[in-house]
Amino acid sequence: MRKLIIDTDTGSDDAVALIMALKSTNFKIEAITTVCGNVPIELATKNALMTIEIANGQKPPLYVGAGKPLMRDLVTAVNVHGEDGMGDCNLINPTLLPETKHAVDAILEIIEKNPGEIEIVTIGPVTNIAFAILKAPETMKKVKHIYTMGTSGFGPGNTTPVAEFNVYVDAEAYSIMLNSGIPTTIIGFDVCLGEAAWNKNDMDVLLSSGKEEAQFSVKCNRSVLEYNVQRCNEHIIDLPDPVAMGVVLWDDIVLEDKLCHCYVCTTETATYGQVIVNDGSKLAISDGFAGQTPNATVCKTIDNQLFKKRLLELLVS
Repeated sequence: MRKLIIDTDTGSDDAVALIMALKSTNFKIEAITTVCGNVPIELATKNALMTIEIANGQKPPLYVGAGKPLMRDLVTAVNVHGEDGMGDCNLINPTLLPETKHAVDAILEIIEKNPGEIEIVTIGPVTNIAFAILKAPETMKKVKHIYTMGTSGFGPGNTTPVAEFNVYVDAEAYSIMLNSGIPTTIIGFDVCLGEAAWNKNDMDVLLSSGKEEAQFSVKCNRSVLEYNVQRCNEHIIDLPDPVAMGVVLWDDIVLEDKLCHCYVCTTETATYGQVIVNDGSKLAISDGFAGQTPNATVCKTIDNQLFKKRLLELLVS
């Protein structure tokens, strides 16, 4: 059975991704770790605890991690997810409590106990992962694989014209992770749009299902829905973190991926958080990777309909 650690800045789409993993029977969730990002660390932790209670699935231990990025002040996404990160619907009343151990120490301890077996799923900024690499690089080399919802993939940014939110919050951490030598798969924001998003019919199915976790998944994304109606006049909820979790749970939804060299921009203000993705194509002044070693597999195309079908079935089962 595959063993996962899920690292999350629990906003509303994270909650759906967590429910997917917690309801899956082919995986053992060894731990959930929280990090600041969509919301400050205290709210990310409360939201994750609430989601564990709602999920009707596994109940792994939860460990609290980094409350600020490595080198910068925190930028949140409360304008998208609501002030509480979960649609401001008074959904967040957990009775569970977090563990006392710091998330970074828990991550390292779990890896040491399960060398070569732990897969880490990052659905927020990767500050905790970078801290773990800096603290114990030899231990982190025992990680089997990292799956990361981050970067814009081969598309434009969603936070600046070139940067995706999870990287923008802590680009230094993302650079440390990508240069660590740990096998990594990137699910960029570009493959999480279009037909992968929930439309009104999808939401109606979930709300009428009578399943608490399915209804919760729609209600907590109320602010995302309102944001998208204002942004593009579409009645949709885009699902970046669930798409990333879908790649982990159901690898056959990936139609195309590419081994790439990914470079994280951290120095110039205008490009901070951009990840330059080189897929090895022959260009005018460089031949393929030009001496750069590929450091990540980047998803290019997802079977959106299959992903959404399985997600809806999982939530209402």
